Amino acid sequence: MGEITMETPELPLEIVTYILSFLKASDRKEASLVCWSWYDASQDLQFQRNDTFKFPASISSLDLIRGLSRRSRCSLVISHLDGSSMSRAVLQEIGLHLGPRLESLALPGSSVTESSLLALLPHLTALRRLDLRGLDSLFMSGAFLSKEEHRQQVGVALAGLEELDLSDLRYLSDLTFNRLTGCTLRLRRLSLAGCHIAFEFDPYRGCPVGPDSSALLSLRNLRRLLQEQASTVRGLDLSRTSITPESLRSVAQVGGLSLEELRLRGCKELTDYSVEVLCKHQPGLRILDLSACTELTSRAVLAVALSLKGLRFLSLSRDWRMTDKGLADLMMLPELRNLDLSECLHVSGAEIVKGLSALEPRARLETLSFKSCTYIRDLAVFSLARLLGSSLRELDLTSCVYLTDLSVRAIATYLPGLVVLRLGWCKEITDWGLLGMVELTKECDPSKEMEDKGPSFTRTFGNMGFFRPPSMPFQEKPRLVTDEDLGVFKEQDGSSLLALRSLQELDLSACSKLTDSSITQVLRYPDLQRLSLSMLPEISDDSLASVAYHCRSLTSLALSHCPQISDQGIARAAPYLARLQHLYLSCCDAVTDRSLSMLVQHCKRLRTLDISMCKDISITTVDLLQSQLPFLENVHCRFVGGADLTLTL
Repeated sequence: MGEITMETPELPLEIVTYILSFLKASDRKEASLVCWSWYDASQDLQFQRNDTFKFPASISSLDLIRGLSRRSRCSLVISHLDGSSMSRAVLQEIGLHLGPRLESLALPGSSVTESSLLALLPHLTALRRLDLRGLDSLFMSGAFLSKEEHRQQVGVALAGLEELDLSDLRYLSDLTFNRLTGCTLRLRRLSLAGCHIAFEFDPYRGCPVGPDSSALLSLRNLRRLLQEQASTVRGLDLSRTSITPESLRSVAQVGGLSLEELRLRGCKELTDYSVEVLCKHQPGLRILDLSACTELTSRAVLAVALSLKGLRFLSLSRDWRMTDKGLADLMMLPELRNLDLSECLHVSGAEIVKGLSALEPRARLETLSFKSCTYIRDLAVFSLARLLGSSLRELDLTSCVYLTDLSVRAIATYLPGLVVLRLGWCKEITDWGLLGMVELTKECDPSKEMEDKGPSFTRTFGNMGFFRPPSMPFQEKPRLVTDEDLGVFKEQDGSSLLALRSLQELDLSACSKLTDSSITQVLRYPDLQRLSLSMLPEISDDSLASVAYHCRSLTSLALSHCPQISDQGIARAAPYLARLQHLYLSCCDAVTDRSLSMLVQHCKRLRTLDISMCKDISITTVDLLQSQLPFLENVHCRFVGGADLTLTL
């Protein structure tokens, strides 16, 4: 009797599309490579809403541009355009095939000519965002859009433009600015970050500038634009400019202007009083960036807390004069979701805890950064973790050097929804913290309660509390975790870092007391995309193999300065790292040319590779690697092959 074979019926395209709708974008991308029907399903319009394609200008990009013409809409980021015939051909193809479909265009790192861009812009009738940052070649001559016919053509095409980025343009003047913005009559967001703006006087003539200067962009001219388009402008970026307190007050008081977003990063002349006036006249602000405004104090924080009731995002990063004062009031803003206090050296977190402990309304923070806030201690982290447990998704504690295992256990217990956790340079964190266990030592007995009779840690971490740290924490070495301890860990009910099942980014750089004992047991996150284990001298190939096996969604992995990572570890890990795009192995002396061969075989999507100062890797193999990996863009290979560093000093 002959064998009967039955073919599995192919699922209808609609069913496959429905199934793919449950996947994340990265998983859907992998699924699209299985077969043609799955690829076709992955191209459904419901998955194509916000796709941005980034590539350098080249002959091979012409076919890509033609292929994108099948999409109803898309966004492009094209780099390395210049005045060559090839660059002109790229822009011509964009206008021909994508003109009415292109929603966003950015040209970073380019020196495109005026004639090439003017030939393209009239075709981009659906454009909503145009990024011309740093394109000095357009504005150097001062003749951009000087012809009336060009302004009319561009004005018709850009009638619907909402976002215009003119950051870092050294030669932008009132005349060229007016010609361009005269074609964009309904702007919602304008960026002039890093531009040379004359806010008070012409530095060359010592008199007021504008509003029609052919050499400088003036405050008068900017105010004129804001007055003309006050009904639509909602976002303004003046970061890294020399804006004065008087100028900020002048902008804030433009009649009819109602800003929702204002970025003033690195505007070092601003004062508390100018922020008070800003908050009074622009109470509708939802995004405010005051980072690196080094003259601001807590008085500015009080002004924000008093006036900006709808604020969602606030950055005070590197405002070194900030203290805890005012932060409790800030926590009374019910819409506040993102707070950046990185490098605010005098912040301890106590007032934030006080504010969050108050009755409603209070902030529901989703992102919180205390990077380099060395006054942050375990008690603050524990209290914040309890208060923010239901909302916090991103926590940055990089270089909070006094944090211990207590903080890690608090995070694992109360913040199970974390997506991003950064603990780099928290050198007191040990295996015990990651495992959610307590090291039983004479100085640190979890059975003893604190003086305030608060709860204590149990071995299973059932009750969350605090105990006295060792008197000299930086001189003590933790007892190493034994196999018996790991047996207890596997049976316990307490919270280890394993509880953070939603993690997509984890930074444990320079947490030098961590070993294979915790890394192999805890780092098991199916959705983890970015991981840094750099400068962990105690981890070995076992950690690398375990991470690769359990974290197969990794796109970025940093292992620099890990001396025990070798070819064997790379060989064991590479088969599971098919999605890896960025790999950092600098100063890994046990890595040789054999590892590069494994990367060529298994990591076909690698874009960035750092093998600097790997003494047993040859430059010949590096050259071969670049020819075999089609997506490889950046290879850092300084001093490979045992080059003598002293020759460069």
